[in-house]
Amino acid sequence: MEGTFSNHSFKFLLILLALNSYINFSSAGRQFAPQTSTEFIRTSCSSTTYTKLCFESLSTYASLIQTSSQLLAHAALNVTLSTVKSTSAMMVTLSKSHGLKPREVEAMRDCVEELSDTIDELRKSISEMGQIKGSKFGLMINDIQTWVSAALTDENTCSDGFQGNNMNGNVETAVRTKIVTIAHLTSNALALVNNYASLHG
Repeated sequence: MEGTFSNHSFKFLLILLALNSYINFSSAGRQFAPQTSTEFIRTSCSSTTYTKLCFESLSTYASLIQTSSQLLAHAALNVTLSTVKSTSAMMVTLSKSHGLKPREVEAMRDCVEELSDTIDELRKSISEMGQIKGSKFGLMINDIQTWVSAALTDENTCSDGFQGNNMNGNVETAVRTKIVTIAHLTSNALALVNNYASLHG
């Protein structure tokens, strides 16, 4: 009887040890995966012009991006689109503010038009990136690169409209700061799209 009890106890102890090892291994795996994704994003962002902004804007999506260059580029385009849309909305509101000079209102309206084009170009890029296929990869990636490059040009045109001595300093600073940020995000997104293209070249 005592031998049987000891035998059962020993088997039970082995099961507990095995289960504990499995749990520890699984936990270690869950902890390791996000770190790998984060390091992948950090390494990929090192090839962009605005490295810190790249990492800060994309690292929160590490669990979704994992180690996929396509998902990374896709996320960068989505983050850029979201920022452009919020900036455009801010400028529409700002253009209706009292006390602005006609020149400032005109510059804002022109900029909102440019950003509308940017939004359209980014949306097309995101859609194309989500549907990219092997046989048409080259053609589709070229379309994306063209659209993102055009978006960057639109943003620079918008920024240029706020140069000059007849602009309110506070308005110019606020707007240009936002435009510079989205231009930097767009530049980073284009670099990540180019990186993705080079891996499949």
